[in-house]
Amino acid sequence: MNKQYNPYEDMLEVLDEAAKLLGYDEHDYITVKYPERELKVSIPVKMDDGTIQVFEGYRVQHSGLRGPYKGGIRYHEHVDMDETKALAAWMTLKCAVANVPYGGAKGAVRVDPSKLSRGELERLTRAYTVAIMPILGPEIDIPAPDVNTNAEIMGWIMDTYSKSKGYSVPGVVTGKPVELGGSLGRAAATGRGVMYTARNLMNVLGMKPEETKVAVQGMGNVGATSALLMHQLGCKVVAVSDVSGGIICEDGLDIPAIVEFINHKRRLLKDYKNDKVRFISNEEVLTADVDMLIPAALQNQITEPIARKLKAKVIVEGANGPTTADADKILNERGIIAAPDILANAGGVIVSYFEWVQNIQNLYWDEDEVNRNLERIMNRAFEEVYALSQEKKVSLRLAANMIALKRIVAVQKIRGIFP
Repeated sequence: MNKQYNPYEDMLEVLDEAAKLLGYDEHDYITVKYPERELKVSIPVKMDDGTIQVFEGYRVQHSGLRGPYKGGIRYHEHVDMDETKALAAWMTLKCAVANVPYGGAKGAVRVDPSKLSRGELERLTRAYTVAIMPILGPEIDIPAPDVNTNAEIMGWIMDTYSKSKGYSVPGVVTGKPVELGGSLGRAAATGRGVMYTARNLMNVLGMKPEETKVAVQGMGNVGATSALLMHQLGCKVVAVSDVSGGIICEDGLDIPAIVEFINHKRRLLKDYKNDKVRFISNEEVLTADVDMLIPAALQNQITEPIARKLKAKVIVEGANGPTTADADKILNERGIIAAPDILANAGGVIVSYFEWVQNIQNLYWDEDEVNRNLERIMNRAFEEVYALSQEKKVSLRLAANMIALKRIVAVQKIRGIFP
């Protein structure tokens, strides 16, 4: 009987292995194994038909050792506390790898937002904000967008929090509209960071963009941006997918046209019409005959069976936790190189940090400055992770976890345990 997938246990397995390689005893990093705070809330919402529905919400603050808690909020019908805990822990590690002064957190509401009207979605968001408000604040915990949330939803959170304070507090959330103090370049930041990581990996592996075939699983914000930027880099993006399935064209897809298509009224790939493409399953996108795979959907996508079927030589993780711990072992055995999520998709939290800094200073940057600073930090993080992986002869995932854990433990030792 197969064991039930638990993303938090997967996170702990990799963390323990990284700690062992660093020579740590468990007491050196035991605080990192437990979230500092787990909040579960009930969210009553008056629906358009006058009925009341109660939704379940979460906010997990994993670690505040290195700074305020930071992490997105996702709306998904299957999200649970274990998933939220794992996402919060990965945020702690991600911020440490990028070396931005944040801890990790994550929030979620168990809901299918596609079934809500805009008014119901706004009421849900504001009620959720009120429920978790005691642990929010620009110096405490700063949410951001994640799966099925966006700038508009962040604007509602910012407004709800500000109304409770009696004055505008733009720094309570990032990823909000530019008109409310959001940062230029934030919407594309995660996908841009994926592209920078892919480019850096291709450089060290001697891969030429024009000779590199790419598949992208998930054409949400991160996947679509990644696909478009990889296309602009000169790569041939041959397969993409969304919740409705995938499409493939061995000669290369017209990515700008596809992105324009899906961005219009949230259209799905199953309705995309082009004589040169054929429709395939999500699994066929993951196992397509390509050089590079970018999983940019949800966690638990590259499982043990999928890992055995992969044809890609390189994986760049745009999603959080797309590869299970068991699958990762198979990738290593097969010599498949994976740039882990805590490195590859750190662009979002890096530009969220820029946005927060701009809000605090009331001094705003142009988009070129945002992208230059993002590229600098992503390049530095990659160089550190790659150098350690070469030095210690370990995977990029283990190297990234080692760097993150070393920075977190160093701060813990300086701060000590209170009382």
